Amino acid sequence: MKASVLLKSSLLTSLFVISSCATTKYTEDISKNNYSNLEAGKMYVVKMKDGSKNQKMLFRNVDGDNLIGTAGKKDSAEVIIPKSNVASVRDSRKARITAGAVVIGAAGVAALVLSSSRAD
Repeated sequence: MKASVLLKSSLLTSLFVISSCATTKYTEDISKNNYSNLEAGKMYVVKMKDGSKNQKMLFRNVDGDNLIGTAGKKDSAEVIIPKSNVASVRDSRKARITAGAVVIGAAGVAALVLSSSRAD
């Protein structure tokens, strides 16, 4: 009985984690990348291919081979990132929501396992 509940709860947790992805990956060939899913006015975290520090930016638009934005909502310093240096783009708001959902899901699974172990 215990193994069955543990198996079900771990399966549920892994499905939940897999289904809540908040990162968009881009390929080496920049002509295949579709940046149309980025929305103007949203904060994104851009991971660089060269291993330099991740860049936070308030996305504005795509201009040729560059992503254009500002450093933040209050900071109007312009940020220009070449598409060729982009490894992934993550919506920082979705990442926080996903992290919160994972914590809530894990707490629910822990409560389920704990209650089933006390029932035996």
